[in-house]
Amino acid sequence: MKFTTAALVLSSATAFTPIHQQQKVTFHNTAVALNAVAIETPLAPLTKWGEQISDAISLQKSARSAKKGSFPILFTPENANLVNASTEEELNYFKENAEIFRQTMVQDGAVHIKGFQLMKTQEGFQSFYEAIGMDPCLDPLHSVSARPTINGEKGSPVYEAVNKESRKNFFIGMHNEFVGTRAPRAAAFVCFKAAEVGGEFLVADGRKIFEEMDPNLIEKVASKGIRYSVMELPFFGFLDNFPEALEKPAAGLIQGLAEFAINAKVDFDVKLLWGQSDYDQSRILQARAPSQAGVLLHPETGEPHWFCNVHSHSSKLRKKREEIYGAERFEDGASQINKSDMFFGDDSDLSEEELEEMDRVITNNIKYIKMSEGDVVLLDNYKTMHGRNVFDGTRKHGVAWFQGWEGMRSP
Repeated sequence: MKFTTAALVLSSATAFTPIHQQQKVTFHNTAVALNAVAIETPLAPLTKWGEQISDAISLQKSARSAKKGSFPILFTPENANLVNASTEEELNYFKENAEIFRQTMVQDGAVHIKGFQLMKTQEGFQSFYEAIGMDPCLDPLHSVSARPTINGEKGSPVYEAVNKESRKNFFIGMHNEFVGTRAPRAAAFVCFKAAEVGGEFLVADGRKIFEEMDPNLIEKVASKGIRYSVMELPFFGFLDNFPEALEKPAAGLIQGLAEFAINAKVDFDVKLLWGQSDYDQSRILQARAPSQAGVLLHPETGEPHWFCNVHSHSSKLRKKREEIYGAERFEDGASQINKSDMFFGDDSDLSEEELEEMDRVITNNIKYIKMSEGDVVLLDNYKTMHGRNVFDGTRKHGVAWFQGWEGMRSP
């Protein structure tokens, strides 16, 4: 739900056009070659909000009695009888068991595929997700060009999963991936190099979070909805020096122009409001997305689950983590702008007690996965939240987003 720099307001429209990618992969003598035929990759699909939940407390009581399996589900060469297998044999295994991987992802929320050789390269990783029938889509942040590709090449289908050294002590809170109206249906996170210390990939089951949250808070989130502040523009301290007669007209003009420019670039309505930064009390323009649901029914299984990014987006919860890990190093304007916050759908604030409850339940459900080279976590982006621990050393993780998969049931 974040955007990048003042370039969002000023960049040309060419940054928002679809990218053509080379995606088809063939396998020959354990070597991967990209097919020369380029195909257009679609945007991330529209978020499936479904109908508003009318009685969240009763739904929560019913959900608590539903039986659930392990989370995440682990697949290894040992339980697949593929110890010392070639990458070609591994690829055939994934092809033959593609439906099992897809069904397990939907049913249980996440699959940890550990110890295989195939996915140690980007080409092998692409051949893996094609073998199990996943259909890629563009990054949800594609329209604002906010996330680089893992190999630095424009049009690559594998994006960087926040590996920058400047953000190593920035704990990425738990969230589902969506920007405005669009959300990938699934994702595959891959490790090409693990950090020397920390850097674990984090997952949490949104169904368990829904079940364990205070019922009154669940009812409030379901009935009122939530609203995100997706960006802060901190460049307006100069207005404080304007004569009183000019300050208000100038602020109104800037607000209107910036709002028009941003909404010309994104596919949902953003409202800009003047405020003060929680970080240094400077004057900011805060961009708020429209109100949306914080609890959803899964588009395929119908299970209720948490779909609220408060853990990653609340400025108060971020500041709380900064007291433990230290603040992010602001090395460019993009870092300064990528400041989000969260409110109820009517723009009212969350109380300290409500934030503490959300933080407690979500934190208690986090699973830390120390991925090794070639490990993949395939997850359902509706049921499963993800994040990343702080780290030291060099980390290279990537992610591919999917609009769906072979045989996916349409709602």
